[in-house]
Amino acid sequence: MRKLVYYVAVSLDGYIAGPGGEFDFYPLADDMSAWIDAHYPEPMPTPIRPLTGMPVDTPNKNWDTVLMGRGTYEAGGITSPYAHLKQYVVSSSFDPSNDPAVEVVAGDPVTLVRELKQADGLDIWLCGGGNLAAQLADEIDELIIKSYPVVAGSGIPAFAGAFTPTLFTPARRMEFSNNAQVTWYSRA
Repeated sequence: MRKLVYYVAVSLDGYIAGPGGEFDFYPLADDMSAWIDAHYPEPMPTPIRPLTGMPVDTPNKNWDTVLMGRGTYEAGGITSPYAHLKQYVVSSSFDPSNDPAVEVVAGDPVTLVRELKQADGLDIWLCGGGNLAAQLADEIDELIIKSYPVVAGSGIPAFAGAFTPTLFTPARRMEFSNNAQVTWYSRA
């Protein structure tokens, strides 16, 4: 069965983006970027790949499907940001995309995820945002948290929902020259 993996950047105070959807405040490092590109190429948007030296047709290694909330989808300003993945935007208030490569789902995201988990393929990447992550908290099988040494102060939390403590077990951790860490967590 496929896993739902929430792979996301987070500030020390738990925000995935600023109040206006900003995500450019994370300190970057060449060693971290190179490692991510080599091991997790999927999050690199398709139109940006040539600008970074990544071939557009770089094979998917981990995921072949991406789930996004409306805010996450709109933040990129591209109608098909991840053309190399099957793309779903979960929103009850969003007009369907004009791009046939993006499927807008107005219904229950839990039902969608349970159906996707039963299909063949690589795992499913939960890209964001915080509201969608909170709705899918019980379906998340793995967290991959890129924790950056920055305090945002306010913004969009990693999980924007009800108080529902859920235990995950750290599996491994890496640190990079910018003092950011990537930590893998499995559902306990």
